[in-house]
Amino acid sequence: MQNTPRKPASIPIILVAHKDFGHWLKKQPPHVAAWLGASHFSAEPGSHCLVPAKEGGLACVIAGTHDTVSRWALAGLPETLPEGPYRLETRVDATTANALTLGWHMGSYRFTRYKKQDKKPPALQPPEGCDHAHVQAMAKAIHLARDLINTPANDMGPAELADACRQVAEQRGADYSEIVGKDLLKANYPAIYEVGKASERAPRLVDMRWGNKRHPKVTLVGKGVCFDSGGLDIKPSSGMKMMKKDMGGAACVLALASIIMSAGLKVRLRVLIPAVENSISGNAYRPLDVIRTRKGISVEIGNTDAEGRIILCDALAEADSEKPDLLIDCATLTGAARTALGTDIPALFTPDDTLAADLQRHAAAEDDPLWRLPLWEGYREMLKSPVADLNSAPDGPYAGAITAALYLREFVHETRSWAHIDMMAWNLKARPGRPAGGEAMAVRTLWAFMLEKFSVK
Repeated sequence: MQNTPRKPASIPIILVAHKDFGHWLKKQPPHVAAWLGASHFSAEPGSHCLVPAKEGGLACVIAGTHDTVSRWALAGLPETLPEGPYRLETRVDATTANALTLGWHMGSYRFTRYKKQDKKPPALQPPEGCDHAHVQAMAKAIHLARDLINTPANDMGPAELADACRQVAEQRGADYSEIVGKDLLKANYPAIYEVGKASERAPRLVDMRWGNKRHPKVTLVGKGVCFDSGGLDIKPSSGMKMMKKDMGGAACVLALASIIMSAGLKVRLRVLIPAVENSISGNAYRPLDVIRTRKGISVEIGNTDAEGRIILCDALAEADSEKPDLLIDCATLTGAARTALGTDIPALFTPDDTLAADLQRHAAAEDDPLWRLPLWEGYREMLKSPVADLNSAPDGPYAGAITAALYLREFVHETRSWAHIDMMAWNLKARPGRPAGGEAMAVRTLWAFMLEKFSVK
C-alpha cells in the first residue's frame, strides 16, 4: 500500500512595524534574534527576511511594515519567496485581510502568453476574516484587464477585444451583441465607423446588458482603440510605441463589469465598448473633415490623433439616451492629463460634486487614486468651429484634458450622474503588487463606490 504524500506545512508570515521592531525582537528566541541581526534586518517598510528553521528549511518570513499595515505589505513577496504555501500569522481585521490578500494576488500576476515562467508563484492561505471568493473575483478581473492591455495589437484587435467581452458575458449570463463594420452606419454610429474604417480590422460596438430591470441603471463606456497610429496626423515612433494600451479604458470597464456581475450587485448594468484601430489608408478620415455623430452634432476633426473622443461620443450619446442613474466612461484619452497629474493618477471629470467627493473618498481608502480636474466653462469656446457645431481638438498646447472632457460633456445631457476618467492604464515601473505594464486603474475605487451605493443581492 502506498503512503499518501503529506502536504507541506504552510510557512508563517509575520508583519512587524518598523517602530516596534526593537521591542518585538526582545521577545524572539535567541537564534531568531541572532539571524535577524546577522542579516541587518530592521523591519523597514517593504523589506523582508527569511528565517531558517533549526532543523533546516524555512521557519518563517518576517515582513517590515509602516505603523499602519499597508495593503501592499505582502504584495512584493510573491516575486521573491520560494515556492510553497504561506499563511499570515499576524492577526488583522477583515478589511485588512481582504486588502492584504488582494495585494498578494496582484503581486502574483505574470503575463505568460508568449513567455513561460519557470517559477511558480507561492500561494497564500486566506487569512481569517478574508472574503476569499470576492478577493479572487477581484484579482481575476484585474488580471484580465492587465492581460488585455499587455497583449500586443497583432493579437488584440477589435475582434479579439470583442471576443474577450463575449466570454465575460457568457460566463456571467449577460446579453451580448455587437455591431460591425458598415452596419455601424445603418445603426447610426457614424463617428465610430469614421475612426475605424481605414483599418482592415473592422470597427465595432460591443453592447452587454445584465441585471434586473427594476434596479438602478448603471452604464459603463470604455475606449477600445486597440492600436492608435495617430491616423493621418501620425504619431512619432516614441509616441506610437505603447499604443497597444490605448484600449485600456475598455479593459478597465470590462474588469469592473465582471466584478459587478460576479458579486450580484443590485443594478441594471449596460456596457458599451467602441472597438477600433486608428490606422492609415486611402479612406482614412482627415484633418478638418466634418463628420456626423449619433447625437446629430456635426464635428470638425481638429486632429485625427484625438480619435478616442470621437468614438466615445457616439457610445455616450447612446448611453445617455436611456437616462441611466449613473454613467461612467474610462479612457486613455489625453497626454495632457498625464502632464498634469503624472502616470499614476487618473484625472476625474464630473459636474456632480457629490459623486466626485464619494469617488475621491474611496480612491484614498483603496489606494487607487483619482484626482478631480474642472470642467472649466471658460474653455468651452475653444471647441467652436467655423464650419461645424464642434471642433474635436482645438489648436494650442493648453488645457487638453479639460477640453476633451468638455467635448464629451456635449453628448451627455439626460444622465443624472456622469463621470469621465482619463487614465494611463499602464505602470511605467514595477512596485509591489503593480508590475510594469498594463494596469486596471480606478477599478477598485469604482467597485468600492458602487458596492456602497447599490449593495448586493
